[in-house]
Amino acid sequence: MPRWEHGSEERLKQAALELFQEQGFEDTSAVQIAERARVTTRTFFRYFRDKEEVIFADADTLKETLVHDLLQAADVSEPLLAVVRTLAGFDWERLGSRETQHRRNAMIAATPQLLERDLVKQHQVAEGLSDALRRRGIAPDLAELAAGAGVQVFRTAYLRWLAGDDDTDLTTMTETVLSSLATLVPGARSGASPDPGTPR
Repeated sequence: MPRWEHGSEERLKQAALELFQEQGFEDTSAVQIAERARVTTRTFFRYFRDKEEVIFADADTLKETLVHDLLQAADVSEPLLAVVRTLAGFDWERLGSRETQHRRNAMIAATPQLLERDLVKQHQVAEGLSDALRRRGIAPDLAELAAGAGVQVFRTAYLRWLAGDDDTDLTTMTETVLSSLATLVPGARSGASPDPGTPR
């Protein structure tokens, strides 16, 4: 069987996702992924330490990019809004088509060990964003709260975006969720609203 190295990482990611869907995560091995991608098992382990890591291959780079973007944000005086806009402003389709991300997320949700790792990755992103806010002069407790809440707000919008079958963009969905958050705290000012008590 012919094997080649060019584009191996991307082929391994695609092969893994296909096999996980076809026969389940637990029943898929690194050897099978390598065979499907037409590379050696040694090549697989050159890129990934285990099959779980294939699913989260972009996580560290994503975190670094989001932290960098928040550090470069023009205004963080409303830290929750700054976090949410940073997350919504990222080009998520760089990580794959909407359908591919939807399938990936469904697989994570159905696999406890992947879900556990996904939650850890989300926490790491929140910590990175919190640190970025502190570096921008936001008080530590407020930075932690804004980062944690911002990640959850965005996560809710992201899941709706993945499941949606319309053309509503992710930024619009995120603003809608952020406005909904304001209704849970009577009298509080929404980060998305220019006027107190006026969600948008």
